Amino acid sequence: MTTHTISQAAKPVRRSRRQWPVPAGLILLSLIPVVFGALRLTELASGAAVTPQNARFFASPVPVVTHIVSVTVYSLLGAFQFIPSLRGRRAWHRIAGRILIPAGLLTALSGLWMSVFYPLPDGYTDVPLRLFFGTAMLVSIVLGLAAIRQRNFVRHGEWMTRAYAIAMGAGTQALVGIPWLLLVGPTDVPTRAVLLGAGWVINVAVAEYVIRGRARKIRRPR
Repeated sequence: MTTHTISQAAKPVRRSRRQWPVPAGLILLSLIPVVFGALRLTELASGAAVTPQNARFFASPVPVVTHIVSVTVYSLLGAFQFIPSLRGRRAWHRIAGRILIPAGLLTALSGLWMSVFYPLPDGYTDVPLRLFFGTAMLVSIVLGLAAIRQRNFVRHGEWMTRAYAIAMGAGTQALVGIPWLLLVGPTDVPTRAVLLGAGWVINVAVAEYVIRGRARKIRRPR
């Protein structure tokens, strides 16, 4: 085998490796809410002690179970949509989309339902934030669906990226909140709301940066 042939064979391997840091990071970020969701499901299934913090889940478990299962599927499977080689395969993208869109809709709708109808314990003042970003996620998925029906693939990708960023808010909120807890201590009510909002804002800002980066590549002359 010549040196040129070896070099050509090595290029796809290097390209494949370069595709993995982003989805791997997203999977790691997803594990934070996934683990906490699994603990919540275990708590409900095992009949743990009812406290003011979890009473609403025992009283009406269907919404929270729906939310945990759907956001787990959405966040983990959605990470693979950021692998260019997979996203470019129509069969994969179509099959994954048929799973992700219902999971995303269930994530947003169940989150909104819980924000509106669950009786929250004292100290929870972040309901407006949850309603705003939950609605934004729902609207983003709907607009993404409308774009794909119009065969506007670029717009579809933009709206689905925004929806995914919002869904990943819980992971970023943990990354923001844990250092605060370790360095400063327990949060008061206003600080907790600020940290929660910061997680969503960071994700949306990153999503917009990614969207603009894609647009620059499309406009760049060959």
